[in-house]
Amino acid sequence: MNFKEEIIKLLAKETKQTEEELTNLIAVPPDPGLGDYAFPCFKLGKNAKEEAEKLKAKLELPEFVSKVEVAGPYLNFFIKHNYLARETLHSIYKQAKQYGKPTQQKGKRTVIEYCGPNTNKPLHLGHIRNMALGNAICRILSFVGNEVHPVNIINDRGIHICQSMLAYQKWGHGKEPDKKEDHFVGDFYVLFAKHAKESEKQGEILKNEAQELLLKWERDDKETKKLWKKMNSWVLAGFAETYRRFGISFEKEYAESDYYLQGKELVYEGLKKSIFQKDPKTGAIVAPLEKYKLPNKVLLRGDDTSIYITQDMYLATLRYRDFKFQQMMYVVASEQRLHFQQLFKILELLGKDYAKDMHHISYGLVNLPTGRMKSREGTVVDADDIMGEVAEMAKIEIKKRHSHLSEREVEERADLIALAAIKFFMLKTDADKDIVYNPEESLSFEGETGPYLQYTYVRTCSLLRKAKNEHHLQPTYPVNFEVFALEEELKILRLMTAFQEAVVKAAEMKKPHLLATYLITLAQAFNEFYHKCPVLSEDKNQTKARLLLVDGVRQVLENGLNLLGIKMPQEM
Repeated sequence: MNFKEEIIKLLAKETKQTEEELTNLIAVPPDPGLGDYAFPCFKLGKNAKEEAEKLKAKLELPEFVSKVEVAGPYLNFFIKHNYLARETLHSIYKQAKQYGKPTQQKGKRTVIEYCGPNTNKPLHLGHIRNMALGNAICRILSFVGNEVHPVNIINDRGIHICQSMLAYQKWGHGKEPDKKEDHFVGDFYVLFAKHAKESEKQGEILKNEAQELLLKWERDDKETKKLWKKMNSWVLAGFAETYRRFGISFEKEYAESDYYLQGKELVYEGLKKSIFQKDPKTGAIVAPLEKYKLPNKVLLRGDDTSIYITQDMYLATLRYRDFKFQQMMYVVASEQRLHFQQLFKILELLGKDYAKDMHHISYGLVNLPTGRMKSREGTVVDADDIMGEVAEMAKIEIKKRHSHLSEREVEERADLIALAAIKFFMLKTDADKDIVYNPEESLSFEGETGPYLQYTYVRTCSLLRKAKNEHHLQPTYPVNFEVFALEEELKILRLMTAFQEAVVKAAEMKKPHLLATYLITLAQAFNEFYHKCPVLSEDKNQTKARLLLVDGVRQVLENGLNLLGIKMPQEM
């Protein structure tokens, strides 16, 4: 039973408000002493307190409500403790890994683009935030009933790619990769920038040579394309390894080199219909967007070469053809906010119906304690390096605690903990905000961290193992639900009841941090309960009831962390 939904139905009968309106109004009071659910009565009349009193008198209370009380303008509902325990624990016990799924799923066919790397360098810390967000949003939206198609865009052409290629031609001497392939190619991108900085003249020469190489590539020069394919294959192999370690995959990857020319047709179509204009001075084709409070946007240069938005116009059309999506989401840094506003408006002007279903999921920068990262200067923290560094830190802690583990077991456990540390750090803050990534802070077993949540999960597993091995007990349903009376127990029950709402809200708002915050709150409540309330005691009824409660926490943590792309170890 969903208590909130039942209260909404009850109120809908006695007020003129719709169930949708009531859903947005009813909230959980900050103080349990004020009830389990609060309904603000401001919209019922001029005197909200009087209206709350009138509504209270009219209501015929369902069996699961112990009482309703008026507190100022609010009508507060109190759920009977035994009902709260029975319904919550029964739902978790019965639904297990499916607990939290909405009963009425209104899913859409959804395409989500994330990652979007360039093939001139390895994935970096910014990509880590992108991948964590993209993967979590995919998982959350899929869980609530959407048909989700994760896709990637590989930016494999352009001047930056040619800079890496030119550096390899000059200083690579035909060498094969002697390290992870994408790092090998990235070294040449940094090498190009290093030599270009030696003098203004040298920089100009290298810039012109890279431009010539790009022209050769676009003219399909055989030797240039051969080198491009070789270096591209190295980088893509490196990316695939990073994706595997991070635990993500894509249904389809689109290479920029395969479609960068096709967007021109859409531009000419718009010019023919007078949607776009030709600049008389430069010859460029421009989308006039100022009347929509956006800057005008060049779509084709005067020399008829395309730019990034030209390609994105075609790619949107291609993806609609591929998936017939009902919503398309781009997980891309906030620096590209204007780009997507212009893209969506341009597609709308071209009469593409799907333009209204396209959304930019923006996220802030990831900085280091030392400042902003810069690819050209080699000051970027590579994704592989940060995963490796945090895993090494985790290994040290694991070996301190578990000297009996084999090296393989240590490595596997360290990787789980490291990925939890990194992913949760990237997800716990609202994506709109810039963050400063601190590896030591992310790995802490205390505070708002992934390892803290894993540790709490492991604590539930340890309790359940101890009950089984030493007391021959395991969670069973039903139990005596009347024994749940302590506030530490009731707090956990209320939180677990609210899990579905947390998931749905995270899905609706595309905000994984809402789910991350919920999980931290649940873990804190459980650890408070653990320290104050013995689970295994002489009181058999209480022991059985608390074991079921512990198992419920275990299941909700597992479900929630899985939605964030975080795996759970059985021991830490």
